Amino acid sequence: MWGRNNENSLSTLVSNSKPDLVFVLLSPTLLENAGRLFRSFQEELSKVLFVVVIEAGEPDQVFELLTLGAADIISAPLTTFKVLPRVWRLTGARDQEENVSVALREQLGLKKLVGKSPVFLSLIEKIPVVSRCDSNVLITGETGTGKELVAQAIHYFSSRASKPFVPVNCGAIPAELVENELFSHQPGAYTGALTEQLGLIHEAEGGTLFLDEIDCLPLLVQTKLLRFLQDREYRMLGSAKAVKVDVRVIAASNIDLGKAVEEETFRRDLYYRLSVIPLDLTPLRERIEDIPRLARHFLTRSKNEFANHTSDFTPDAIQKLLLYTWPGNIRELENVVEQAIVFCDRAILRADDLTLPAGNEPANLDSFREAKAMVVENFEREYINKLLLAYGGNISKAANAAQKNRRAF
Repeated sequence: MWGRNNENSLSTLVSNSKPDLVFVLLSPTLLENAGRLFRSFQEELSKVLFVVVIEAGEPDQVFELLTLGAADIISAPLTTFKVLPRVWRLTGARDQEENVSVALREQLGLKKLVGKSPVFLSLIEKIPVVSRCDSNVLITGETGTGKELVAQAIHYFSSRASKPFVPVNCGAIPAELVENELFSHQPGAYTGALTEQLGLIHEAEGGTLFLDEIDCLPLLVQTKLLRFLQDREYRMLGSAKAVKVDVRVIAASNIDLGKAVEEETFRRDLYYRLSVIPLDLTPLRERIEDIPRLARHFLTRSKNEFANHTSDFTPDAIQKLLLYTWPGNIRELENVVEQAIVFCDRAILRADDLTLPAGNEPANLDSFREAKAMVVENFEREYINKLLLAYGGNISKAANAAQKNRRAF
């Protein structure tokens, strides 16, 4: 346990023993001071990996610890199966895994994540930090914002990169089959179960399990998943024996899980267990500067796939893309561009080649002069209304406050 009074003794102990790995238990009251620990050890103990054990903490505090240099975050209590896989990955197998990971990063890491907007770059900067640890991650965002791509990037930047990445769409599995699909079953577990079937958790051994649309899980399965996250073990249907697995869990949802907790459709304890590190993805309409770059990315990919010679968009086509609100986000943009490529036989895509949903066609952008006149008119109207309200409708006093003559006002 590290505190204000034993920071020097910890430094001395670590310096003398020269460990590869140090586990530091931080109580909630000491979390806010943890940054000083890492900063003070940054130079003299640069080769030591610090794994922080926390009893509780806010997500932003957890992310700050990773940013400051913590190699991993573990929630208390410590168990053998929480500790041993981390020790193996962070010490003995570190070099081997890193060599594998570098090659995979080039091919699968951030290559599919495209954009230069500030909100997007802020997310990208977090991915290598989050990848260093084994903590659970909860990715939220509207449908089509790229939650699975972010989960893949976290996996392929981590020491688990050479192991499986197993995506599961919880909303696509019938409720009565979810438990079986995740946790496996033995012969005779239920009527018709003639042979053993290994589930998706088993398939993800050593790697990452990505649970998309996590809010669709029935409450009974949520309870079993919570137990699995706590102990990293599960029981196959029809078996009394617990099975240990080494799997990192990344979950995603396109709804407000906090609201689902209040409505009692999602377990509160599971929500907190999943959201150790929360990542929220910005909708495309709030990062419009990325639309041209994304559109050209999809154009290049589609033209190669369909052997098409189309190479770019006309300015009017880009303007049409920029003015649309994209309720389906990046996935919708991808579909629109791909559809246009299929039917286009020209070198440059025009605005009329892009088909948007009926009734949602964007209006043409006004000229600079028209747009400026509209803004000025709206400002003048609002300004005059406020002054007249302030002076009870007295035009002379309002004009005087505006420093305008009465007739002009």
